[in-house]
Amino acid sequence: MQDYQEAARLDALYQLKLLDTPPSEQFDRITRMAAQIFGLPIAAVSLTDRDRQWFKSRVGVEHCSIPRHKAPCAEVADTRDLVVIEDFATHPCYADSLLARNGTRFYAGAPLVTSDGYGLGALCVLGGEPRIATAEERAALTDLAAMVMAQIELQHAFGRIDPISGLPTRAQFRDDFFDLARDCPGQFRIAVIADLARDDQIAKIVGAMGAARLDEMVREAAQAIQTALGPHRTVYHVGTTQFAFLSAPEVDVDTYVPLLEQGFTAIRATSSVRFVTSVAIGLRPFRFGDVPAEDVLRGAASAAQDARRTDGAIALFSPARDSEMRRHYDLLQDFGAALETEGQLRLVYQPRVDLATGRCLGAETLLRWRHPTLGEVSPAEFIPIIEQTALARPTTQWVLDRALDQLAAWQAAGLDLTLSINISAANLMEPDLIQRIQLALLSRQLRPERLEIELTESAMMAQPEKALAILGELADVGVALAIDDFGTGHSSLAYLQRVPAQVVKIDQAFVRGMDAARGADHVLVETMIVLIHKLGRRVVAEGVETQAAAALLAGLGCEEAQGYWFARPLEVSAFAEWVAAGKALAA
Repeated sequence: MQDYQEAARLDALYQLKLLDTPPSEQFDRITRMAAQIFGLPIAAVSLTDRDRQWFKSRVGVEHCSIPRHKAPCAEVADTRDLVVIEDFATHPCYADSLLARNGTRFYAGAPLVTSDGYGLGALCVLGGEPRIATAEERAALTDLAAMVMAQIELQHAFGRIDPISGLPTRAQFRDDFFDLARDCPGQFRIAVIADLARDDQIAKIVGAMGAARLDEMVREAAQAIQTALGPHRTVYHVGTTQFAFLSAPEVDVDTYVPLLEQGFTAIRATSSVRFVTSVAIGLRPFRFGDVPAEDVLRGAASAAQDARRTDGAIALFSPARDSEMRRHYDLLQDFGAALETEGQLRLVYQPRVDLATGRCLGAETLLRWRHPTLGEVSPAEFIPIIEQTALARPTTQWVLDRALDQLAAWQAAGLDLTLSINISAANLMEPDLIQRIQLALLSRQLRPERLEIELTESAMMAQPEKALAILGELADVGVALAIDDFGTGHSSLAYLQRVPAQVVKIDQAFVRGMDAARGADHVLVETMIVLIHKLGRRVVAEGVETQAAAALLAGLGCEEAQGYWFARPLEVSAFAEWVAAGKALAA
């Protein structure tokens, strides 16, 4: 029962859309008044999230949140009562709390309670000395908390109608959905989201015509969809160019899809932006009482993304696809935490071998993640997710710092190796990338040619001219460059000729298919090796898994190789032992 109440309380908090929003003078004014009434340096409007206290407004506090564990504001939210702690040092619960360790001695917090009775958090004041709160101070804090709650509800009320489209908003959809679920439990419906344009199309409209033109497009679409549905059906404006509505009760999906196609074809035929936008429609079937409102909207939006494959397409919600997207989101959240903690991330090293001598020339640095609950997460799953977000920069920096630390340690131990590190297209757009790499090398007294930067053809082609400029600067400072996964990208030979790379790595997809019968892969690899040599670069073959493949590659003139035939990616200690064993064997 308690878990259910907490879930309902959190849902009430999340529906208000207050968490992680910018500061607001309306709240800051009340917070300052609370601090002045008590004559204390610290005051805050503190909202109790699942595992944190987040400050919508704060005075005398630098950080925007603290952990919820042993935070008095969480007690205020739970009890919905005024809480006063006259001295943290003698309090049985909070004497060892984070606030106490940071010098807090006094606390007073008045509850922020919704009209439905849910405790959102507290308006609180804190001080560094023990003290008593007078009856007048307690009453004033309670009154100010009521003012904060009135401000919250006022802002929430204003968010019910979108000012541009004139349609009900996402918040109103949630409330209406709740009412329908209460009145029509078990009823079958289909939620529909129509996404009128891709992000890049929106950007082009705004860039060419201004934001006012986008507003006109939204109003036009809102009117057209509402007219098509009729006056007794409700359309909701749930995103910049996204509109949602519910089907009539108990409709058949197979019958409903053609009707939607016909309706949106007619709407599009008269649209003023039909030539510069593309519509995608997502459907999420459900029964009232089985699925929350937000999950219904999210599922329909997910289906609309799937429908983006073709213009005007309609896609049905896929539980498997939805599960995949939610896992990706969870992994992204967890990876950010992994970067800030010890023990989850580590580097392994896959040897690169000279095919003529069998000597280890270096290694490719590979990132591994041991998730605390999921275990080992494949880099093929988490790397593509990270590369598309702001985590690309700190991830590359994490790898660079630890890989170069290891390279310096090996150099001190007498191992003369080159380390390869992969970077993404996002990294190439970082203005200080060169300086960070140079600083990392200088601080460890490493020669730049001992570091090799690998990037794929696809990464280079994201912004080719910018990529060429960055790669040219890297080459100028002496860092080695390698083109990874050669043969799988879409770059032209003319572009590849301009890339200042010393090494080209043939993708394992071609190497693994080689055999002595001179099949298609054999011919392709032979042709690539000849071409790469004519461009003046060394060749590295990836994915070498058999002695026969290694011999074939050596016979074709390939200089280096890596793959399971030589060694799998190795932990630090195992790599050093592998190199030592190879030297002993050669001796």
